[in-house]
Amino acid sequence: MASNEDTNPPLNSLQAAPSPLQRLTAFLRPSSSHSAFSATLLLMFSSILSGLLALVRTTYVARVFGATHTTDAYNAAFTLPDMIAYFLVGGVASITLVSILNRHREVGDEEGADRALSVVLISMVIVLGSVLILAGIFTPLYTRAIFDKFDPETSALCTHLTRILLAGQLFFFAGGAFGSRLLVRKIFLYQAATPIIYNLGIILGGVFLHNSIGIDSLAIGAVSGAFVGSFLINAIGAFRTGMRFYPILNLRHPAFVEWLRLSLPLMIGVSLAMADKWILSHYAAGTEGAITLLTNAKSLFNAPLSVIGAAAGAASLPFFSSLYAQSRLADFNAAVNRAISRLIAVSLLITAWMVALAVPIVTAVLRGRAYTHADSIATAQYFALFAFSLALWSAQGIYARAFYAARNTIVPAVSGTIVTCISIPIYALLFHKFGVVGLAVASDLGILAHTVALAVLLHRDRLVSLASLDFPELAKAAVAAAISYAGTATATHLFPTPTSRTGDVLLLAIGSLFWLALCAITLVATGSKLPRQVLRRA
Repeated sequence: MASNEDTNPPLNSLQAAPSPLQRLTAFLRPSSSHSAFSATLLLMFSSILSGLLALVRTTYVARVFGATHTTDAYNAAFTLPDMIAYFLVGGVASITLVSILNRHREVGDEEGADRALSVVLISMVIVLGSVLILAGIFTPLYTRAIFDKFDPETSALCTHLTRILLAGQLFFFAGGAFGSRLLVRKIFLYQAATPIIYNLGIILGGVFLHNSIGIDSLAIGAVSGAFVGSFLINAIGAFRTGMRFYPILNLRHPAFVEWLRLSLPLMIGVSLAMADKWILSHYAAGTEGAITLLTNAKSLFNAPLSVIGAAAGAASLPFFSSLYAQSRLADFNAAVNRAISRLIAVSLLITAWMVALAVPIVTAVLRGRAYTHADSIATAQYFALFAFSLALWSAQGIYARAFYAARNTIVPAVSGTIVTCISIPIYALLFHKFGVVGLAVASDLGILAHTVALAVLLHRDRLVSLASLDFPELAKAAVAAAISYAGTATATHLFPTPTSRTGDVLLLAIGSLFWLALCAITLVATGSKLPRQVLRRA
C-alpha cells in the first residue's frame, strides 16, 4: 500500500497558481523588485506608453504651433538646461550613485548608503542651484553666442523660454539621486513612470494654457512634469523603502569625494550622444523652421529607440554593476554581448520599417493644421536618414553602461570628447555642402565613430570581447532587414499617394503588415533564434 506521502500531493501543489491579474498586480507593485528581464519588460511598457505620449506631444505642438521661429526658439531653449545638466550632473546622479550604493548594499551597510546619498544630494543641490541662477542671468549672452543666426525676436523668445526651463534640471538631479536608491533594490516602477508623467506635463500645459500664454505653456508644462515625474515620485519611492535622510553638508565627506571622483570625467567629458542635438541646433538656426523639423524627426526616431534601447539600457546597469562587483567577469562579458546582439538584431529590422515607411509614418503623425505637407516631407527625409543609426544609438547606450558598471568613467569620457571634437568639423563641412540634409548624415557618422570607439575600448580592456557577439544571428537579421525593406518599399509604391490622414494611416498599416510578414518569413527560413526568443519572452 502506498504511503500518505505517495498518495497525497505536496501542499504547495494544491495551492492555486496566481491569476494573470495577481501576477500583473505583483508586477506593478511599487515595492516589487525585478529580474533583468522583468525590469526590461516593465521599462519597455513604460517606454511604449511614454513614446506614444511623446508622439502625441510632438503632434500637438506641430499642429498648434507649426514649424516657425517660435517653435525653433522653444526647441533651442532646451539646449542650455541640457548642457548644464550634462556637464554638472547629467546621468551621473544615478549612474555613479548606483555603483556606490550597490557596494554599500553588498556588505549590508544601509546607513552608509543613505549617508552617501544624502551628502551628494545636499551638496549638489546647492552647487547646481547656484549655477542655474547664474545661467539665468547670463542666458542672453549664451543665446547670442550659440544661436547667432537667430533674429532679435527669436533670440529674445529663446532666452525667455530657457530661463523657465532651467528650473527643471534641479528636479531631474534630485529625482535621479533618489531614484538611484530604488535602482540598487531592483525597483523600477518609479523610473518607469518618470517619462510618462514628464510628457503628460508638457501636453497638459499646452492644452490648458496655450490660449492664454502661448508657447510658454509648453515650458511650464515641462518644468511641472520634471517636478512631479522625476523629483516627487522618486522621493516618495525612496522614503517608502525606508530611506533615512541625513542633513549633511560636507564637500570633503568621503562619499562626496568618491562620487565626485567617479563623476568628474563624465562632467568634463563630452559624449556625442548628447552633443549631437546641440550641434544640430547650432547649425540649423539660420534656416527658419529647420530646428523644429530636425527636432520632430529626432522625436519620431526616439520613439522606437526608447523602447528597444533606453529601456534595456536603464534596466541593465544595476545588473551589470552587480556582476562586476562579484568579479563574475565571464558572466559580465556574456551579459553585455547578449544585450548588444539582441538590440542590434531588433534595431536592424526596425530600421528597415522606418526607412521604407518614412513618409506615411511622418505624415500620419504630424501633417495637419499649422504643419504643412512640405514640412512633413522634409521631416520624413531627415527621419529616414536618422533611422540608419538606430542600431548604433541602441548599442552605444549598453557599451557606455558596461564602462560605468565597471566603475570606469574616465575612458568613455575621454573617448567621447575626442570623437565629438573630431565630428564637429564634419558637421560643419556637410552642412555647408548639403545643407540640413548634411547635418543628418553627419549625425549618423558621428554616432558610428562613438559606438565603434566604445566597443573597441571595452575589448582592449578585456571587459567585453567583440568576438563574443552573436555574428550569425546579426547576419540573419541583416538579411531579413534588407528583404523586408525592399519588399515593403516596392509594395507601398504601388499604392496611390494618400491625400488625407486616413489614407496615411491605412498605407502605414498595410506597409507594416507587409514588413512584419517578410521579417517573420525570412527569419524562420534562415533559422534565426529571434522569433523563438520573442515568443518565449511574450
